[in-house]
Parts: sequence; structure tokens; C-alpha cells
Amino acid sequence: MKQFGKYLSALFLSVTLITAVGCASTSKQEGMGEYVDDSVITAKVKAAIFEHASLKSAEINVETFKGVVQLSGFVNSQADINTAVGLARSVKGVQSVKNDMRLK
Repeated sequence: MKQFGKYLSALFLSVTLITAVGCASTSKQEGMGEYVDDSVITAKVKAAIFEHASLKSAEINVETFKGVVQLSGFVNSQADINTAVGLARSVKGVQSVKNDMRLK
């Protein structure tokens, strides 16, 4: 009976380790916690952009990977680009901002 307990403990430990490694992040893939954090950052940046009067009609896409926010799409002026980048940088958790926006 003790032998069975050792095998069960070893199995439990193996499953736990495999699960932990499976949820770990790599340079090209986020872990579960990072994915949730990035989703929150993306939502906050989108909300900040939408709330700004001059950017409401802009076609700005927001993506976040490991705290790096990428802004893409089309805006009406350089001032709108600067505003959007500034708003994104002001969101807590943003490490940096990549600007791929274009003028209409």
C-alpha cells in the first residue's frame, strides 16, 4: 500500500510540473497571467482613446504583447497620432508603445 502512495505522489508531482511548464511564457507566447494583464492593458488603452473627443472617429487598432502596446490604423492628423501615443503611454502597465498609425 505504501508503494501505491509513492506512485500517486510522483504522478501528482509530475502533473503539477507539466502544468506549470505548459503555462509558462516564452519569447513568442504569453503565459496565462501575462495574457490577462495584456487584455486589461488593451481594454484600458482602447477606453482612453475612445473617450478622447478628437479620436472617437479614428480607426485605431490596439494590440498588446508583454506590456508593449502597438497602435495601428488611420487618423486625421499628426496631432491625433501624438495624442493616441500619449494616452497609451499613460496607461498603467504599458512598457512601451509602437506607433504604426497612418494619416488618412
